[in-house]
Amino acid sequence: MGYQIGLISLGCPKNQVDAERMLALMDEAGHTIVDYVDGCDVVIINTCGFIDDAKKEAIENILDTVELKKEGIVRKIIVTGCLAQRHKEEIAQEIPEVDAVIGIGANGKILEVIDEVMATTELVESFPPQSELPLDGQRILTTPEHWAYLKIADGCSNRCTYCTIPSIRGDMRSRKMENILEEAKQLAEVGVKELIVIAQDTTSYGLDLYGELKLPELLNSLCEIDGIEWIRLLYCYPDRITDELIATIKNQDKIVNYIDLPLQHANDRILKAMNRRGTSADIRNTIDKLRAEIPDVVIRTTFIVGFPGEDDEAFEDLATFVNEVEFDKLGCFSFSAQEGTPAYDMDGQIEEDVKLRRGDVIMQDQFSIMEEKNSEKIGNTYKTIVEEYDPYTDSYIGRTYMDAPEIDSVVKFTSAKSLEIGDFTDVRIFDFEEYDLLGEAR
Repeated sequence: MGYQIGLISLGCPKNQVDAERMLALMDEAGHTIVDYVDGCDVVIINTCGFIDDAKKEAIENILDTVELKKEGIVRKIIVTGCLAQRHKEEIAQEIPEVDAVIGIGANGKILEVIDEVMATTELVESFPPQSELPLDGQRILTTPEHWAYLKIADGCSNRCTYCTIPSIRGDMRSRKMENILEEAKQLAEVGVKELIVIAQDTTSYGLDLYGELKLPELLNSLCEIDGIEWIRLLYCYPDRITDELIATIKNQDKIVNYIDLPLQHANDRILKAMNRRGTSADIRNTIDKLRAEIPDVVIRTTFIVGFPGEDDEAFEDLATFVNEVEFDKLGCFSFSAQEGTPAYDMDGQIEEDVKLRRGDVIMQDQFSIMEEKNSEKIGNTYKTIVEEYDPYTDSYIGRTYMDAPEIDSVVKFTSAKSLEIGDFTDVRIFDFEEYDLLGEAR
């Protein structure tokens, strides 16, 4: 018997890919997948549990769905994902209206879980080892047709002192290269033009499975797939940016000159307390090498302010680093103390108002850097992929190689000719507003 199922997926792109694999399993089994929750037999909430804001969002979604269940609008609620893996007892005890709480290792058993919750009024729980999370298999894409995430590994073997990922998802597990390439070919066949390569630590791909860093070899093979025009790298650790990887990005036309380096800090003492590999000088050296070899490379990063022990001097080191390096894209987050991590009860915890003030300083400085960088783009022409059309203004929204979807800026532009979503076109930039570029198609 098929049921009507709605799925709410929260958090990072890695979690989104997990959700897409569950959707494919349910679709193949004959269930009806809908993109709403009203009237559903089952609502699955695929949660994030990485930081406090993500946990709050997950709990709000669960409670909203509970209200719909009380009103008879939905029948059953299944909670999975990182929050369920990490806080199963709290969810079961504090939100008794939930019908199932399952760990990420149970995602491959979602069909059995659905059957069980529909057949019983008892709470269903399933927490097999995280290593049972399926890394391969079919997906139903929840991204636009022209781009997709390509998850090449799960879990993480780094032990950053603030991070819960290893305890939630286990050590890094790289996928077999042949399986990744087969999936990429399937994505190309259904019209995907841009692959966004992701993992918890993308640059460590292959180390666990093959005993060596295999990302350059994987990228070279991905570039041979017909139909794929852009390949983009997210979540790359600076100490794994090898000369071979830089040469691969430089020499392969399909790999866009864009790299995401989550650096987290720039003060050596704080980096050591975070258990991050390398020093501030090492990071500068990596960035200098990237820019020397690939002059138009766009570097995105993220930083954490307010880590325990971050005194004024350490913060000044970070602020100076941001202003001197002049990143193309930058996100800044306040330290969020997570139970079970070494940083949770470290000495020198920082007041929330101090964290917020420091975050504001970094982002204000970055805004000035972005304004200068955007002004330098005026008059340039960039290959742009079309994301949206606005019929009211007869204009388009797109992205250049400099922008990853959902996290970076966009290009707003007009075109004398009609364009389709997913088309590539050349756009000449004539102005900008805040972070976004303004242009016209050539």
